[in-house]
Amino acid sequence: MTETMVPIQHLEVWRKYRRENCQDCRRQLVDLHARIVKYVAGRMAIGLPHYVEFNDLISAGLLGLLQAVDNFDPERGIKFETYAIPRIRGAILDELRSQDWFPRSLRRKAKMLEEAYGTLEVQLGRPATDAEVAKRLSIDISELDGIMGEVAVATIVSLDADTSGDDSENSTSLGDYLADSRTDDIEKVIARQEMKDLIGARMAELPEKEQLVLVLYYYEELTLKEIGEILDVTESRVCQIHTRAILRLKGKIDRNEGRSSIGQITKQIRRRQEESERVETDEPVTAAVKTGKREFEPVNVMACLSLFQVASCLTWLARSGNWPT
Repeated sequence: MTETMVPIQHLEVWRKYRRENCQDCRRQLVDLHARIVKYVAGRMAIGLPHYVEFNDLISAGLLGLLQAVDNFDPERGIKFETYAIPRIRGAILDELRSQDWFPRSLRRKAKMLEEAYGTLEVQLGRPATDAEVAKRLSIDISELDGIMGEVAVATIVSLDADTSGDDSENSTSLGDYLADSRTDDIEKVIARQEMKDLIGARMAELPEKEQLVLVLYYYEELTLKEIGEILDVTESRVCQIHTRAILRLKGKIDRNEGRSSIGQITKQIRRRQEESERVETDEPVTAAVKTGKREFEPVNVMACLSLFQVASCLTWLARSGNWPT
């Protein structure tokens, strides 16, 4: 029985390369069969994690293609694709194994545990317990705990892993959702800006002399005596102006930013609880209570600050460079 010979494409190029070791012929053969590398890499990429770059598979596959071109004998009558595909696949697998820091023995154990948990969950219709998994694997609980500890590193997730399934520029990774410790907390930045705008708006409504005292005392950090020398008044008079300015500022914040204090909020909550209890005991109540509607006044944290806290806010604004302009 004679062996069937398959027609070899580009046979003259193959023969010239084998006979003369012509590098131009070698490059031509690689270019002609480069599509095989893309085909093999595309098939293998389906079962690989997202963080494995497709271009890395192509690079490893090209090395396998070069080896296949160098070792292929066109006179044997077999298709080059049949000869090259296993070698390209092997080259890609070798590259993946060389980059894998997880030992193959531990990877087998991880696969064994994954299959055991998955099979039991399907059979039982619920998550399997450690005792059930140990029984299925014919090991005791302590040995199962040891294996779980060994394969724990397999649960590490790459921060560069694509979580969107989108290969475009809009794709996202886990690292995109982590807070940058080098940047300021956006909530704190907004709160500081609101505090600055609030105090700045209310300070603009104070008399000019009171504004000057606050600026000299908190921003310029002058003493009451030094301020008195500038204004040509006594130190006690400066103290009075300062106190009056703080009182005015606190009053303006209370009137403009919500008059509800913590005590008022507490009273409203207690009143609502008492009315709810009366509803439960079928006591007569007003129509407004029966509807369950309650109107609470808007509350601003600044409205609940004490005089000391307002002064502290002014000090902080001056020292942090956020003094209202």
